[in-house]
Amino acid sequence: MRMSTLFLRTLREDPADAEVPSHRLLVRAGYIRRVSPGIYTWLPLGLKVFRRVEDIVREEMDAIGSQELLFPALLPKEPFEASGRWTEYGDNIFRLKDRKGADYLLGPTHEELFTLAVKDVFSSYKDLPLAIYQIQTKYRDEARPRAGLLRGREFVMKDSYSFDIDEAGLDKSYQLHRDAYIRIFDRLGFHYVIVEAMAGAMGGSKSEEFLATADNGEDTYVRCTSCGYAANVEAVRVPVPDSVPFDGLPAAHVEDTPDTPTIETLVAAANADHPRPDGRAWSAADTLKNVVVMLTHPDGTREPLAIGLPGDREVDEKRLAAQVDPATVSPFGEEDFAAHPELAKGYIGPGVLGTTHQSGIRYLLDPRVVDGTAWVTGADEAGRHVFDLVAGRDFTADGTIEAAEVRDGDPCPSCGAPLESARGIEMGHIFQLGRKYAEALDLKVLDETGRLRTVIMGSYGVGVSRAVACVAEGNHDEHGLVWPRALSPADVHIVATGKDQAVFTFAEELTRALEGSGVSVLLDDRTGVSPGVKFKDAELIGIPTIVVVGRGLADGEVEIKDRRSGERRSVPTGTAVAEIRAEIGHG
Repeated sequence: MRMSTLFLRTLREDPADAEVPSHRLLVRAGYIRRVSPGIYTWLPLGLKVFRRVEDIVREEMDAIGSQELLFPALLPKEPFEASGRWTEYGDNIFRLKDRKGADYLLGPTHEELFTLAVKDVFSSYKDLPLAIYQIQTKYRDEARPRAGLLRGREFVMKDSYSFDIDEAGLDKSYQLHRDAYIRIFDRLGFHYVIVEAMAGAMGGSKSEEFLATADNGEDTYVRCTSCGYAANVEAVRVPVPDSVPFDGLPAAHVEDTPDTPTIETLVAAANADHPRPDGRAWSAADTLKNVVVMLTHPDGTREPLAIGLPGDREVDEKRLAAQVDPATVSPFGEEDFAAHPELAKGYIGPGVLGTTHQSGIRYLLDPRVVDGTAWVTGADEAGRHVFDLVAGRDFTADGTIEAAEVRDGDPCPSCGAPLESARGIEMGHIFQLGRKYAEALDLKVLDETGRLRTVIMGSYGVGVSRAVACVAEGNHDEHGLVWPRALSPADVHIVATGKDQAVFTFAEELTRALEGSGVSVLLDDRTGVSPGVKFKDAELIGIPTIVVVGRGLADGEVEIKDRRSGERRSVPTGTAVAEIRAEIGHG
């Protein structure tokens, strides 16, 4: 590759829409170019990095015996209708019609196609276990595409599926993929954690995510400070306290609490006008907050949902969204309150909530609100709250929901030690799908006794294009990208500086010698470009070894620079090939 002819233009300024380092640097260094929001072109340097990621993923999948195939991206409606996802996906997929009016979609994922392919080819338990995969472009109509390759509308995934006759086989397939994923992410060169996760709309049971640690990551996870437990925040389960006996608890009583529509004003008024008999001050944790939201189901129906949680907690939008998926959540607006006059805004209590009560609104409680706990909460009329309202004695709900925020210091669900939070970028997701898609699409095989049995499946995804951005997130400095050697678009970046023709001649000879020995080279052979610009471009592009052919050539030397450490050393021109090969691990 020659800089003089390479399809490349580096930028000195950050793109206006860049929010994260990977987006900023991949565009500036000429790896990708934006086509429209969430859609990018891979330029030659970027495509080389992408192919190297793809090769690593493919090698590790092949090593566990998974077989590669390739499905179309343009898919018919019928398989997704059979699984229910034509409706469940809602606005998140690209839908289109052909000239005859038949419905199609651009594939967001391919469970249905994998299932039907196996159904079409295999019919006996002797054909199993089976693992098949593809590396292919996916399409999702993101409402807010952002962060460059990290949240796009078109992206490349490796998706693989295992097919087994029973749960024991699925466990083995799951572990094989899990081990392969560890090897993949170890090779990609960024720090990651494995956390418990939710399967979401995909269905299934056991589920884990591989998250690249990143301060600006979209995913929040928690980890235990003692036992090693780690989970995506959506998957955290609140340790449920023991129930409390009702005996001896005072009766509930309603008190005037004017101008107290918020938890803060309620606590202040309670301490001023209704002090606790035991002398302890009221706190937000003594209050029961009832939040009403509106769910919109994939078929367009709207359903109010009320959530009761301790007043010192907020509803976590991501946790709530994961619990109600595939429905979407929106605020309960003024028109919604007008349609439910029994709801006293700012003073909503359990008295009108629940499917068997006046409002008919489904009411779910935080797991901490156990029987026997007493609360201060809304009395369902403006300016009034009820005190000593006891769960299980004075009110009940339709169930529980894990929607409250998880905070640093909360007890670990596994051992009780404090949790701490961190952020990451989802790079891989593995889960046991079970029989959801096999049942929907009638994937059965004959077992040893000649009976038909429904196949059990596992699903395993890696964001291949996202990995390029993720590696960039964790491998850069103030000057530009710093690629891990395994992913770099070239092994060596040779920079010819100055105006002396001998410099360019030797740089050409060195390039040919290196390439002849199996070393890939990016040669900056541009004339009329200052050394300063060339050095800035080299640092921005981020190839891990930079070789400078310049003034030192007169003394029979070239300079080798380690892009990561910044260390420089001069070597004789006569041993330059051997020195460079040793530097990059080709010695």
